[in-house]
Formats: sequence, structure tokens, C-alpha cells
Amino acid sequence: MNTLSPSHPGRGAATNPKNRFERLEFVPEPQDGEEEEPSPRTQFIEDDTQSILTRNDSPDVPFTYSFNPYRGCEHGCAYCFARPTHEYLGFSAGLDFETKIVVKVRAPELLRKELSSPKWKPQTIALSGVTDCYQPIERKLELTRRCVAVLAEFRNPVSVITKNHLVTRDLDLYRELAAHQAVRINISITTLDARLAKKLEPRASPPLRRLRAVEQLAEAGVPVCVLMAPCIPGLNDHEMLNIFTAAANAGARDAGFTALRLPGAVAGIFAQWLDTHAPDKKEKILNRVREMRGGKLNDPRFGSRMRGAGFYAEQMAAMYKVAWKAAGFAGNAGFQLSAAGFRAPREQLQLF
Repeated sequence: MNTLSPSHPGRGAATNPKNRFERLEFVPEPQDGEEEEPSPRTQFIEDDTQSILTRNDSPDVPFTYSFNPYRGCEHGCAYCFARPTHEYLGFSAGLDFETKIVVKVRAPELLRKELSSPKWKPQTIALSGVTDCYQPIERKLELTRRCVAVLAEFRNPVSVITKNHLVTRDLDLYRELAAHQAVRINISITTLDARLAKKLEPRASPPLRRLRAVEQLAEAGVPVCVLMAPCIPGLNDHEMLNIFTAAANAGARDAGFTALRLPGAVAGIFAQWLDTHAPDKKEKILNRVREMRGGKLNDPRFGSRMRGAGFYAEQMAAMYKVAWKAAGFAGNAGFQLSAAGFRAPREQLQLF
């Protein structure tokens, strides 16, 4: 493993684990008596991808199509299940994932092209299914905003998930989509403890800012849900009721959760995070994860990967039902997105 400092300010990972597809590993040597490498700066790399929509057939994911304007995520969440996707690009799932951000600069144009195709069947698109579309660089590049503008123009339904207050910048576009029952915003809130959030999700919005985003979206008439993603046994699971109650008071229509999963290199990265930030809880947390994952730290099987199995998984599911009902979500009517308002702009129709 590429051993850097035990902790980098503003970073969730402390190291660059070896890429599982690479045979060689780079391990820097200290120079001139220095024992630590400086905290790496974020690099932004243009991606010349030729398509934008990704199709999935996972039975436990509630959408077929999704897209991600960015690969990698500067939020730096220590637990992020998407970290191993960076290995397909030749990078590490550790610091590289949060410091080497690949930018799909043509995302809005590619989205317009795919929605304009006669082959496109209007349906809900997830934005985004992997990395956060409102991570810090979005404030400058506005790729997500331009993509949402395309979705609003076509009135194509979209389900957004983010842990950044920046989503409220685009309220004007989400209001347009809401008028056609074509948008749902999911705000991820893992803890109400600002100190824990700063360590666990170092560059994401603080919990109170996320709750404020829920309020602003709800006040604007945009359907908003809160996700406790992930729920980590022994670390934040005791907060479920408080998170759901705060979300309901802020105007959220629904709440959900996913259990912590640690695929590939994420297991080592999260274990190292525990060594630094919660050493007294490390074994308790990892042992509970193993109990939920058949003795391992990850179980990729459909049907169990999102919730786990066994005693602690059942306990978490029971706690969810109690918290969900106690927060008042049981009285809310179900909300389904609709593609009935879909339209291809006239100038696009003239091309076919």
C-alpha cells in the first residue's frame, strides 16, 4: 500500500491502495528526512466520452438509466461504495478517487442527443447513480445544471441524489420539472453530528445545510426525500430516528436507508479511517458488518447487498420501520414520477 500520512485535512482516504487491475505498485520513499507526503491537490481531467446514459438491470436498484457528469468525487466519503470504479480508469480507489476527478465536459450535449433519439422511451433517469453530481467543482463548471436544463426542456423525469446544499441553486429548473411530476430529490444525511460528518464526509455539506436544502426544496414544491446512506452499525445507526424526525420537520416526504457495504478496496480504506477517527469502535463496527455480510465485509449478491442479512440486518430493518412511522411518514401519500409530460423540442423533431 502507498503509505501517506494517517490523515489528510479534507480527505476521507489516507492512502492509495494498489489498483486491483495493476501488477505494479508505486510506493514513494521519504525524502530529506520527511516522513509524510503533502496533502494532494485535486486534479480535473477532461473525459471525451461519446455517450452519457448508462443502463443497468440490477433488480435492487429502482431505475434502469442513470448518468454521472463526474467520475470520482471530491466529497471524499470514507465509506463510498463507488471508490472501486476509479480502478477501471487506471487510478486508485483511495486518494485518487477524491483528487483525480474525471469531468464529462460534453455531458449536456450528449444527454440532449440521446433524449432526442426516436429510440428513447421516456422514463425516469437517475442523477447520479455513482458519484455526487453536486460535488464542489459543479459550482464552477455547472455541468449538472446544464444537464438538468435539458431534462426540464424535454420534461423527462429525474431522480437526483446528493449530499450537497448546492442542489438548491437549481430550484428554478426543479420547479419546472415538479409541475409535471417529473422530479424527486433525495438528500443523503448520514448523521446530525457535524463533527462526525466532517471526518466521515469531509467535503460534503454539513448536516444542518443538508436539512436546510430539504426545507428550501419542500417550500418550492419540489418533492424531497432523505436517505440515511449508509447506516453504519455501531457508528451512526442510533441516529436513525433523530435523522428521520429532523427530515420530516424540514418537509421531506419520505425517508429510506441502505446498510454499509464495503466492496473491494473500500474495506481497507474504511478500516484505516476507523483506526484514525474511531479506534475504540473499530472492531465492534467491522464485526457487525461481517455478521450482516455472511462473515465477510461485503456481500455483492442482489437482494442482500443493500440491506444485509442476519440479526443486525433484521434489527436495522425493524428500527427503520419504527423510525419511519414515528417520524410521521406513514401518513404521506406515495409519490410516483411521471413521463406523461415528455416532449421533444420542435427543432429536434424536425431532424427526423
